[in-house]
Amino acid sequence: MLGQIAQPLAYAEQLLQQFTHLARLAGAERLPAALAEAAAQLSGCRLAQLYLLDSTHTCLTLAAEWLDGQLAEHEASLPSDYDGEQLLQYCLCQNRPLSLASLDPSLHETSFLPVIDKPWRSLLCLPLQDEQARVAGLLLVAASGTRDLEGFAASLASLGTFALAQHQLLQRLRAPRASLPEPISPALPSDYGLIGTSPAMRGVYQLIGKVLHNPTSVLLTGETGTGKELVARAIHDCGFRRSQAFIVQNCASLPENLLESELFGYRKGAFTGAERDRKGLFDAADGGTLFLDEIGDMPLALQAKLLRVLQEGEVRPLGSTQTHKVDVRIVAATHRDLRALVEEGRFREDLFYRLSHFPIELPPLRARAEDILQLARHFAEQASAFLQRQPCRWSEAALDHLAGYAFPGNVRELKGLVERAVLLCEGGELLPEHFNLHPAGLGDTDSAMNLRERMEQVERNLLLDCLRKNRGNQSQAARELGLPRRTLLYRMSRLQISQADV
Repeated sequence: MLGQIAQPLAYAEQLLQQFTHLARLAGAERLPAALAEAAAQLSGCRLAQLYLLDSTHTCLTLAAEWLDGQLAEHEASLPSDYDGEQLLQYCLCQNRPLSLASLDPSLHETSFLPVIDKPWRSLLCLPLQDEQARVAGLLLVAASGTRDLEGFAASLASLGTFALAQHQLLQRLRAPRASLPEPISPALPSDYGLIGTSPAMRGVYQLIGKVLHNPTSVLLTGETGTGKELVARAIHDCGFRRSQAFIVQNCASLPENLLESELFGYRKGAFTGAERDRKGLFDAADGGTLFLDEIGDMPLALQAKLLRVLQEGEVRPLGSTQTHKVDVRIVAATHRDLRALVEEGRFREDLFYRLSHFPIELPPLRARAEDILQLARHFAEQASAFLQRQPCRWSEAALDHLAGYAFPGNVRELKGLVERAVLLCEGGELLPEHFNLHPAGLGDTDSAMNLRERMEQVERNLLLDCLRKNRGNQSQAARELGLPRRTLLYRMSRLQISQADV
C-alpha cells in the first residue's frame, strides 16, 4: 500500500522539479532542449521531440530532439502541408492527444522518427497551445517497447504548455526595441495577413486560430465590404490545406441551372450543349477549400444538394446516376440574416444549422475605428506601388478627415477612397480635398443644427445603413428595425431617402 502511494508521489516530485528547472532557465534558446529532456525523463522513453509552428502556422519545425540521453544537434522542417506525416497532422488538425500503445510501421507513417536499432513500438503525441489557445507546437515521446503512454498525457501537456509560454515570453523580453511594431504598421504575421489591431479584430484572429487546423465548415457573416473573402483566404492559406486549391464562387452571380452545373459538374448529354463531361467546382477544390460567397442567395433546390455534400462528402454531377466522394472544406459567407431567411422559408433550416457550427462575424469598420488609419496607409502604399510612384505623405488634416467618417461601405469603401486620392494627389501629400466623402458618412460638424435636425440626421443615417445592409429590400429592413413596412416608407419619404441614396 505504501509503495502504491509512494510511486505517484515520487512522480509528482519529479514533475515539480522539472517545472522549477524550466522556470529558472534564463535563455529562450535553451528551453526547447530542456523540455525534450524533461519529457524523456518523466516518461522513461528513449525519444522525445518538440515541434514548433511558425507565427503564420505554415511551417512545422523540429526544434529539439532528445535521443538515448543526449540532444540531437540538427534542425528539420516538415512539408508545409504536413501531408506526409498523418500522425502529426491528426494532432494538429484535431487539437487532441494521440496515444498508440502498439505502433505498426506498416500501418502508420513514421518517417519523422529517427532510425534506431529496434523499431519504435509506442508513441504519444501532444498538441501544445499558446496564450490564445491556438495550437503552437507538438510534444512527442516514443519507446521501442510496447507501452501505454497515455497516462503521461496530462502532465506532459501541462509541462509543454508552460515551457512554450516561457519560451515566447523570453523571446519577447529579449527582442530589440527597434523591432517592435509601430502604432500604424502592416499586419503582423500572427494576424494571418489581415490588417487591424483593434479588440474586434483580435477577437476574429482568435476564432480563426481555433478553426485553422481542422476541417470544420465556417460561416462568415457581416456587412458587405468587411473582408469576408480575405478571411476565407486566410483560413485556407494558413491551414493544412494551403497546398491545394482555393476556389471562389458567388452564389448570387449565376441563375440556378448554371450555378448547379458550375458547382457539381455534368456528364455528356445532360442538357443541350453538354458535348463532353465537365468537372464542377467541388471536384476542382477536392483536397482544398471552396468559398461560397452570398450563400443566402443560393436557391432552395441547390441547398439540398449542398447539404448532401456537407453531410456525406458526396457529389452527383448533372446527368449522372453515380455519386463520388470529395474532400472539400466549405467556407460560406453572407451579409444576410440567415435565421430570418429560415423563418421566412427561404433557407433550409437543416443547412443553416450545419453551416453555423462555427460562425465568425466580421465587425463593420465603424466598430474598429482604431484600424482606419492603419488600413488607409496600407492601401495608399499598395496604390503607390501599383502606379510606380513614391509613397504619398499623409497630412494630419487628411488623417483627421478619414478618422471622422463612418464608412457605411466598410473596408471596401475605404480602399476605393484611398486609391482615388492617390490618383488625384500630385504634390506628394494627401490632403482632405483628395477624398470624396459622402455626407451621410460624416460626423455632424455643423454646430448650427438644432436638436431636431441632429436627431433627423441620425435617423436618416440609421435607415440608410439598414437599407444598404439589406440591399434596398424594404421589407427586410423594416423587420430588422422593428417597424411596419408602411412606417418605414413614411419615414423614408419624410427624410427624403430615395433608391438612388441606397
